[in-house]
Amino acid sequence: MENNRTGVIKSIGENMGALAAFGVVGIVGMIVLPMHPILLDILLAFNITLAMIIMLLTLFTTDILQFSVFPTLLLVTTLFRLGLNVSSTRLIMSRGAAGEIIAAFGGFVTGDNYVVGAIIFIIIVVIQFIVITSGAGRVAEVAARFTLDAMPGKQMSIDADLNAGVITDQEARIRRQNLQREADFYGSMDGASKFVKGDAIAGIVIVIINFIGGIAIFVGQKGIPFGEAIPMFGVLTIGDGLVSQVPALLISVASGILVTRSASGIDFGSELSKQLFSVPKVIAITSVVLFVLGLIPALPNLPFIVLAGLNGFLAYFLNEEEKQKIRMENAKIARPVSEVEREPENVVRYIQVEALEIEIGYGLISLADSSSGGDLLDRIAAVRRQNAT
Repeated sequence: MENNRTGVIKSIGENMGALAAFGVVGIVGMIVLPMHPILLDILLAFNITLAMIIMLLTLFTTDILQFSVFPTLLLVTTLFRLGLNVSSTRLIMSRGAAGEIIAAFGGFVTGDNYVVGAIIFIIIVVIQFIVITSGAGRVAEVAARFTLDAMPGKQMSIDADLNAGVITDQEARIRRQNLQREADFYGSMDGASKFVKGDAIAGIVIVIINFIGGIAIFVGQKGIPFGEAIPMFGVLTIGDGLVSQVPALLISVASGILVTRSASGIDFGSELSKQLFSVPKVIAITSVVLFVLGLIPALPNLPFIVLAGLNGFLAYFLNEEEKQKIRMENAKIARPVSEVEREPENVVRYIQVEALEIEIGYGLISLADSSSGGDLLDRIAAVRRQNAT
């Protein structure tokens, strides 16, 4: 059974290219072909799941090159959302309904009040379009410019390490490739951020079209009263807009996290805790300030006092941990040197012997063949010993 599961996973991995091609073709087909509401619900749930996976993956990425496919994935997910928007618009215009997920978002999030839903939708679009996407695009643009400017210096550094024998030819080749991939990534992200901006604008336009077009069709052609059509299509269109903009917001956050991460070698959470709580005095001062705020009668006392206590305990434990590290370092420095450490250091192990290859013609083989009296190899060894000393 285990072998069968492993074989299935391996087969899916080997055919992922073909599956991705069929997926992109299917996304294009969604724009043209009608879709059943049940299938639309499944794809909307898949869209939210995919956006959540992408955002969480950026939090645990330690290097941008681990997720270098993100700019292309950003284009595919944007096209996927637009395909879902077209399919949901077709259902709203033709049936006056677009599945359970859109109805749930329209009813639960907006509270059956399309005005509240419209305000929430506008706030999400503003956060995504003006705050996150613009900032991430600017960071990607500046990072791409600085990466390109620094490429000659980094190339020279790689060549210097190669000439000094610090790295091998293969390691130098890998470093050059990673350097080029990093520059390509930031350049692609500079352009890919425009996809998210266009998606936000398209979402606003689609919501307006769904609201006005749905009312016009059902009032003019199907005879539904105007006062009944306004709340019905208000909830539907806002639900459609929210169910598409929430995944878009998650992916926008993911793009912002990815382009602003530094190559620290650890994930975001570990790096955050390591740097945020690195100075216990800051936490202690924050605790004192929160306690003073909790004593002010005009402010709610309980939240500030509780937070002051939590910060105080955290500052105490961090301070004790820092003292423990200092004591361990002092004990390590004061530790007497052992007899093994007092022995003269063997410097032979620090001498790196470089591989040497000499190509000679067929007629000169006798010079290197010791059985024929050739001493070329002995001469080379003598020269190397002379250079080493």
